[in-house]
Amino acid sequence: MTQTMIGVIGGSGVYAMDGLEGAEWRAVASPWGAPSDAVLTGRLGGMAMAFLPRHGRGHVHSPTTVPYRANIDALKRLGVTDVIAVSACGSFREHLAPGDFVLVDQFIDRTFARETSFFGSGCVAHVSMAQPTCPRLSAACAAAARAAGITVHEGGTYLAMEGPQFSTVAESRLYRDVWGCDVIGMTNMPEAKLAREAELCYASVAMVTDYDSWHEGHGTVDIAAILAILNGNADKARALIRGLPERLGAARLPCPHGCDRALDHALLTAPDRRDPALLARLGAVAGRVLHRR
Repeated sequence: MTQTMIGVIGGSGVYAMDGLEGAEWRAVASPWGAPSDAVLTGRLGGMAMAFLPRHGRGHVHSPTTVPYRANIDALKRLGVTDVIAVSACGSFREHLAPGDFVLVDQFIDRTFARETSFFGSGCVAHVSMAQPTCPRLSAACAAAARAAGITVHEGGTYLAMEGPQFSTVAESRLYRDVWGCDVIGMTNMPEAKLAREAELCYASVAMVTDYDSWHEGHGTVDIAAILAILNGNADKARALIRGLPERLGAARLPCPHGCDRALDHALLTAPDRRDPALLARLGAVAGRVLHRR
């Protein structure tokens, strides 16, 4: 039976994780390039944990240049089973106020300049993204948030934009009024897609910092105002994470939603037609199914 290992991907403002026993920054080599930074490993509440700052310490990667494939591959190589993706976001709803957290359950992907898959020519695979986040893991995050006194909303559609610029007013109104999105951010895609390909449970903890550009009473997005909210949100995120070990349990049972079996029927390329070079790169991500006939 696999042991639970939590992987936390820290977004803007969340560059470290306090309170880990035996904390150590570890460089992890990946065939998909260098991850955003070294990975902080240790134990929290007796459970193994790995923390990776998405933008790197000092915030050196833009949303477009984050090495998403290397990050997910590195976490998988370390033995991570459950990924908590923490990220700043803008809100399209009055009741999703700055300082609130949203447990995202759907995405609209408007990114266009990123590598979105581990698979490709030489080994083709199609995974389902109908339910892009893990309900079991999201529920655990919601319970931990409430226990920490955080205002959290379960469910919501996240518009993933390319960035790094913020939305125009026209875009903000389109996403809110026509497309029905609830929050907007720049980093959960292709991250969620890659986590699914790597058969990792994935939960998106979106931390509201602003009202994007639609809200006449709050003006346009201002980075100074966002930074003022970020510090408080980062402390809340750490409090949420500290409550996860007791809610997830040490023994990692099969995911009831099939996240850990996403590749069971996804590979289409015949075994004798697969590219050995690509297979070598896929070893950590898809090794469970690569050699089945």
